[in-house]
Order: sequence, then C-alpha cells, then structure tokens
Amino acid sequence: MATSAPTDAILQLGLMEDEAIDLDAAALQLAALDHPDVDLGPYVGQLNDFTEQLATVGGDAETVEERAQVLAEVMAQTFGFSGDRSRYDDPANADLIRVIDRRRGLPVSLTILYVAAARRLGWRVDALNTPGHVLARLGSETQAVLIDPFNDGRIVAADDLATLLRGVLGPAVVPTIEHVTPMSNRSVLVRLLMNQASRAEAAGDAARALTLYERMTVIAPDHGQGWWERARLLLRAGEIGGARSSLSAMLEITRDQALRTHICSALDSLSGRD
Repeated sequence: MATSAPTDAILQLGLMEDEAIDLDAAALQLAALDHPDVDLGPYVGQLNDFTEQLATVGGDAETVEERAQVLAEVMAQTFGFSGDRSRYDDPANADLIRVIDRRRGLPVSLTILYVAAARRLGWRVDALNTPGHVLARLGSETQAVLIDPFNDGRIVAADDLATLLRGVLGPAVVPTIEHVTPMSNRSVLVRLLMNQASRAEAAGDAARALTLYERMTVIAPDHGQGWWERARLLLRAGEIGGARSSLSAMLEITRDQALRTHICSALDSLSGRD
C-alpha cells in the first residue's frame, strides 16, 4: 500500500516555526492535496473577505465580549458558517475547501476560520484543546470569553462548558484549566487531520487513513502519535520496512522512557521479518 508523496507546500509547513503558520491558509493547503485541480485563489480571496468584513463591522471593538459578538455576527450570520449537525461525520466537514463551499463543518474546521480571521485584525484568540469539541477563546486566561464556532459562535458560559465536558468525559467530570488549554497552530492542524483519519478508518478505508497519517508526520514531525498510527497501518498492510521506519522516527523524538521501551519492544517484534 503506497502512500502519496507530500507536496512542497506541505513539506514547508513541517519546517515552519509554529507562530509563522496561518491556520486557514495551511488548512487550505492540506485540503488542496485532495483537490489537485482546484484553484485556491478564490478561496484565499474568501478568507480575506472574512477579515475585511470583520474589520468593517467590528474594527473598533475593544472588549472581548464585543469581539465575540462581532465574530459571531460576521462568520455565522453574514457568511452563514454553522456546524453540520445532520451529517456530522461527513468527511467534507474536515476539508476546508468543502467547508467554505458548503458553509458547514466540524468544530475544529470552523474554529480555524474564526481564529485566523480574528488574528489578522490583531485580536488575541486561540483554538482550545477541549475534549470532543474544539472551542475558541478570545482574550487572555484571566480575561477571556469562550465561543463555540460550531454553534454559530455563541458564547460558552461556565455551565455550558461543564455540560459539554460531561457529555464527552462522563457526569463526574469537573472542568479544569487542562480542558481549555490553547493549542499550537500545528496541533490544530494535527487535530483536523486526526478527525479525517479516524473517520476514514472507521469507514474501512485504511489507505485513506494512512495517507492522512503520512501528512500528519510531514507537517508535525515531532508528533509521536502520527508516527505510531502510520506504523500500525503499514504493518497491517504488510509493509514491514515502512513500519520499522515509522517506529524508528518515533523513537528519535520520544523522551518518555516507558514509551521508548514500548517502541523498542515493537521494533524487536519486527526484527527479521520481511
């Protein structure tokens, strides 16, 4: 089972400093790998339209509450972006080209659009690593508003966050700071690809999942799970050499001793196999 060679654009993403990554442009580059005949120019134009409208409507918004209201007005009301509740697992919801076409997406893909548009105005905004449902945070940890791009940019109060987390993690969970940790730009892209890969594998398309994990290791070479999942699928496909290479790459970036032992054990199990 051969995986597709990454494009130069994706190789460049893997070499960039995290803060230099433009989230929406990078997600478009990833989507373009599946749409080689699509001209990205009009899509980049739309990304700029989002920010221009945001500046027109709320360029003078100063408080995080005002900015949250403006973001929801522009992205959800003016441009019509909303969560796809009827076809949540549709792969199109994690493909930014199709998200822009359809105005529907997953929490992570919609958050990418919100965050990137707001950052171009100089607003402080982060995508949060919320379990099961990515949120966005405007402002700092001490003065912040959480919003939910999947639900039309509505503000997420403390009770709303607790309800969301209990639905994912169980009724006994108590929200803590670890549930709303900001993600790096690269981590957001990894989460987007992870959504796609897990859905592809659940649908029985191991080849597609492997391609997505390959992309993950190219844009985030220090992300160990991508290498592990890539090795797992290569082994399933009988590509022992590729599995060994992926495990060896993971070993190089792993400092946790228990995990290193686990990787070495997996490599030993492949010793002598063709």
